[in-house]
Amino acid sequence: MRASLALIALASTALAGAPVAADKSGYDLFHPTPRAQMRELSTDRPDQTESPYTVDAGHWQVELDFLNVTLERNHRERSEAWNFAPINLKLGLTNRVDLQMLFDSYTRERKGGITTRGWGDLTMRLKVNLWGNDGGSTAAAVMPFVKVPLHGQGEYEGGIILPLAVELPGGWGMGVMTEVDWLADADGRGHHSEWLNSITFSHDITERIGGYVEFVAVVSTERSAPWVGQIDCGLTFAVTDNVQLDAGCNFGITRAAPDLQPFLGISLRF
Repeated sequence: MRASLALIALASTALAGAPVAADKSGYDLFHPTPRAQMRELSTDRPDQTESPYTVDAGHWQVELDFLNVTLERNHRERSEAWNFAPINLKLGLTNRVDLQMLFDSYTRERKGGITTRGWGDLTMRLKVNLWGNDGGSTAAAVMPFVKVPLHGQGEYEGGIILPLAVELPGGWGMGVMTEVDWLADADGRGHHSEWLNSITFSHDITERIGGYVEFVAVVSTERSAPWVGQIDCGLTFAVTDNVQLDAGCNFGITRAAPDLQPFLGISLRF
C-alpha cells in the first residue's frame, strides 16, 4: 500500500509542465462528448490491473469474455470452472467519472466429481479519474465498488481500487494497482480484508497488436489463508478505434493460485 501511494505521489509531481488538455468538463451524461474529442479506447481488461481512464461522458463501453476458464489441481483433485460471457457494462457520467456494472453471468464448476451451475453476482463500481484522463505521462483514479448478491445467496462485499498508469521510455507503458477488499469469510461467520497488488508492463508490437506481462499478488487476513501469486500475459488486437479483441492466460505461481486461467474477450465502445 505504501509503495503504491508513493508512486502516486511521485507521479503527481511529473504533471508540472505537461501540456494542457482541451477543456471537456462541460460534457456529461446528457451532453455527450463529441466523437472528434473522444480519447483513445482504454479498457479494464484483459490484464487484472485496472485502467485509470474513464469512458467519455454520454458514451457506453462493453467489455466481456467470450469464455473464461479456471483450471486447478490440488492434492490430486482436479477442478475446473467455466464462466460464460461475464460482462462489464460502463457508462460515462462526466468527463472524469464513469459507472460500471459487472455481472458474472452463467458459471459451471466441477470439483471432486460434483458439478454445480448457476448465475453470478452483480458488482457496481464508480471510477473517478484524479488526473491524466486527457493527457500527460501519468494518470490515476479511485474506484469504490460493492458486490450485490443475487438470488438471495451470498453476502454483500465491497472495497476500493487505486490504479496508476505511467508512460515509460521506448513506447512502454506501466500500470500499478492496489486494491483493498472487504470479503465474507469462507465459513460465513464474518468478514475479512484482502489486499491485491499488481504491476503490468505493456508495449505495442504492431500498429494494431499490443502485448503485456503482469504480476499479481493477493494477501488475505483470513486465518490460515495462503498468499496467491500469478504471472499473466496476453495480446490485444485493435479491430477499429472502438473495437478491441484480446486473448491471454493467467498462470499460478503459488499453490493457492489457480494453475491456469485462459480467456478470450472483446471490448466495444458506442
